[in-house]
Amino acid sequence: MTKVKAAVCHAFGEPLSIEEIELRAPMQGEVEVRLDAVAICHSDISFIDGGWGGDLPAVYGHEAAGRITSVGPGVTAYKPGDKVLVTLIKSCGTCGSCASGAPVYCDGNTPVDPAIRLPDGTAVTKAMECGAFAEAAVVHQSQLAPLPDDMPADVASLLACGVITGIGAVVNTAKVRPGQNVVVIGAGGVGLNAIQGARIAGAARIIAMDMSEDKLNDAKGFGATDGILATQSEPWKAVARITGGKMADAVFVTVGAIPAYEQSLRLLARGGTMYAVGMPHSGAMAEYEPVIIAAVGQGMKGSKMGDAVLPRDIPWMVDMYKQGRLKLDELISNRWTLDQINEAIADTKTGHARRNVILLGEA
Repeated sequence: MTKVKAAVCHAFGEPLSIEEIELRAPMQGEVEVRLDAVAICHSDISFIDGGWGGDLPAVYGHEAAGRITSVGPGVTAYKPGDKVLVTLIKSCGTCGSCASGAPVYCDGNTPVDPAIRLPDGTAVTKAMECGAFAEAAVVHQSQLAPLPDDMPADVASLLACGVITGIGAVVNTAKVRPGQNVVVIGAGGVGLNAIQGARIAGAARIIAMDMSEDKLNDAKGFGATDGILATQSEPWKAVARITGGKMADAVFVTVGAIPAYEQSLRLLARGGTMYAVGMPHSGAMAEYEPVIIAAVGQGMKGSKMGDAVLPRDIPWMVDMYKQGRLKLDELISNRWTLDQINEAIADTKTGHARRNVILLGEA
């Protein structure tokens, strides 16, 4: 039994409590990872605030990097000391989704004994299969990707969610082609990476749309060719002007705001597709006029975790980072300690941060 500090949620909407938890030993196919860094994602905050329900107490956090400290039976690809990425993508490898190259939609995972308990024996939910707001985590080997020893853990942790979600939505889900026009609604952590994905894919126009002028300026540093304030009336007219009337082949909604979803189809070209990336709270509803979608052949499609396949996508992203073609260092707004996690969450809620990272060990 490993004892470590963690940020535990006992009540939705309340500050997290820094306390000792106990991790059981890795079971079949699992590893224990001593975490060095974990980023704060808006999905964590939605869970903490009760937006998606779930059982408590819980440890959240799913965007992490660290080193393996022990392995369970059946683990052959990793060994203690390996530097790894830790994600929420847990896959069985044999179900229909996994066999089709879509592990993010795996439906073959089976429940296992709780990996986390409080000192009094109370089971703790390992949220999003990770529970990474802690000094260590026990996860399945499918949730890992190897990292170079010389890659800083704080930077590497971003690849576990925000980066693959944004870039993957563009290159994997939408398969944006050179010359197409793209609109990205929301210039936060995921949005900036969708912009990077559009740049990598060779999009002709990459239009960022946000409520903040400062964020639009940030977006241009990551590859946006144009920026539109979402507060203006009829922003679709600005898209028409920028694209010479062609509108957008793909619109990526990277925020969980219902007005963004309701406005997104008006930005599309005929035959264009809106990609749902940002997740509103459960129960939130948007309205569309189906006759228009049918008449002009538009579409709507979801993208979970950028439809990432870790062994395929993480190596080329790491390589592009090393070449200087993928911005990761610039995504980090601030670094915090585990004891400061509630302050870091509050800062993230302001909407100004690109990504806040909690440092737990070596960076």
